[in-house]
Amino acid sequence: MWMRLLLAMPLLYMPNMLHLSVETGIPGLNLANIIFLVVVIALLAGGKRCQPLQPTGPITYALVLLFVTLIVGFVIAQATMPLGFMEDFTYLKNLIFYPLLYFVYRRCGQDVKGTRQLIIFLMVVAAVAGLEAVREGLDYGFGNYNESRRASGPFGVDYSTANRAGVFYAMFLPMFIAMALFFRKQKFWRMAAIGGCAIMAVAIMATYSRQSYLIALVGLALLLLRRNLVLAALIGLLMVPAISLLPESVTQRVAETEQQDAVGEEQLDVSTASRFEIWGGAIQMWKEHPAGVGLNRFKQYIGNYVPRYAGYDAHSIYFLMLGECGPLGVFALFYLLWRLLRMGMGFVRSVPASDTEAKALSLGFVLVVISTALGNVYGSPFFEGSVMANFWALCGLMEHYTGLKRLGATATNQTGTTKHLSTAEAIGQRFPLAAKIAPGRYGPRET
Repeated sequence: MWMRLLLAMPLLYMPNMLHLSVETGIPGLNLANIIFLVVVIALLAGGKRCQPLQPTGPITYALVLLFVTLIVGFVIAQATMPLGFMEDFTYLKNLIFYPLLYFVYRRCGQDVKGTRQLIIFLMVVAAVAGLEAVREGLDYGFGNYNESRRASGPFGVDYSTANRAGVFYAMFLPMFIAMALFFRKQKFWRMAAIGGCAIMAVAIMATYSRQSYLIALVGLALLLLRRNLVLAALIGLLMVPAISLLPESVTQRVAETEQQDAVGEEQLDVSTASRFEIWGGAIQMWKEHPAGVGLNRFKQYIGNYVPRYAGYDAHSIYFLMLGECGPLGVFALFYLLWRLLRMGMGFVRSVPASDTEAKALSLGFVLVVISTALGNVYGSPFFEGSVMANFWALCGLMEHYTGLKRLGATATNQTGTTKHLSTAEAIGQRFPLAAKIAPGRYGPRET
């Protein structure tokens, strides 16, 4: 139980880093790093009980490739435009740090029940973060749209981080939708999931993030199509008149994507148009620097190509990686996203068809991956710890959870009985030699 509580600490802290920030006084070391190290030490002390079910994870090599790419970008930056070494090193450390949560949680050592509880706790944390945005939205009011009155939840102190908050809510919304659609006999959890859907939907509206609106609709549509084609068509028809029931500020925000100029011609609003200009500058940047300008150098270079946006972010992780790390960076990023999608599809195929809980969580995870990829087209929160840390933890938890489910299904097929296995028992079933070598740990003790 104490290990489970310890594993829950990063899940609670990471999205709430702004609220719980503590200065350590040590350059390059923050409270998130300390919590991470404590968890890692506890897992190492757990010995074989905390070993991963498989020595190499489905996205291990893809993450290693991304880390190598980022290090190469760091070297390029130091060689071509040295600024502050410690600042750049801390930046590199933060980019690599949060994905390491995947490796931690894939070896969490919990049984099926414990792993499920951690996944549920992660979703509760997401819902509570959504409630904070809902409260901000209610405080601001849903009258006419105002740029400075956008909810950011725990991800910022003003409207400037509202888009990142919206992406976070849109990323985790599919997990709630999947539970609401596919949980058939678990009425309590289905009702809880419906409540989670409502919280996340209102939170997304309160951020006024247009990309998050689109991501949420894509996730809902894909899950509805997976659940029932007729149901998807029916809900699609009902959504058209339901648009009129949305707050006026929400529809106003969407309508602002296209505006009319003085002569009545349609044109993109300033926010949308600026991204296309910056992206064009990123392509020119890459043409002049085929290997990239180096890590954390995009803002220093973009003014050379689009002077009016000097010092601006790329507003897209894909163009940011192209500008800073060149084609290798884009390849590493797409390869990782592909492996994540393959991993999620593997989860769906591997769990028993009769296990509605595992199916729902697996399908929800696939849509979380898709939502993450979409959320980085119009922004660049991919390396933002408060937004992405729990995503990497979810990857590890889902790998461990579905692995235990597979081992449990194998044991059930072999014995003809249904039994929830602990991690050690599951390893003993999968590797009989381990049970013989250590019967007290991986199998029944011999008498």
